Formats: sequence, structure tokens, C-alpha cells
Amino acid sequence: MRLDKFLKVSRLIKRRTVANEACDGGRVTVNGAQAKASREVKPGDIIEIRFGERTTKVEVLAVAEAVGKADAPALYREL
Repeated sequence: MRLDKFLKVSRLIKRRTVANEACDGGRVTVNGAQAKASREVKPGDIIEIRFGERTTKVEVLAVAEAVGKADAPALYREL
């Protein structure tokens, strides 16, 4: 699954366009390397998102095309 879509489906970022802009702006890394929005993510990847002073680091546990709001946190684990 594409990185921007995973960020939206997992509810880490509210909108896919915002996820796309974050990736293009260099604020998202996957496994320590800057990632483009089109990067494929798979279980086991470590994603780090920087918004101003706040940094969120998560490990991808599962990839799903669509999940409900209640099930979204099951796709990742915060580190």
C-alpha cells in the first residue's frame, strides 16, 4: 500500500492530501530514510512523522485497504 494512503487509512493523518504534502515536505521517514508518498509500506516498517515540535514514531503491524475508525489503531503500534 502507498505510504500516503496508509497514513490516511490508519488515521495518523486526517486527509490523504495532507499526508502527500507531509511526504513531499520531507517530514515523513520510513526505516530512517526520507520517503515519498508513493513508497510502499509493509508490516514491520517504522514510520516517523514530524509536525513542528511533535514527532510520532510508529511500527506498521498490518496493512488494510479500508478499516473503521475504531479499528484504525490496530494497524500500527506507537514506539
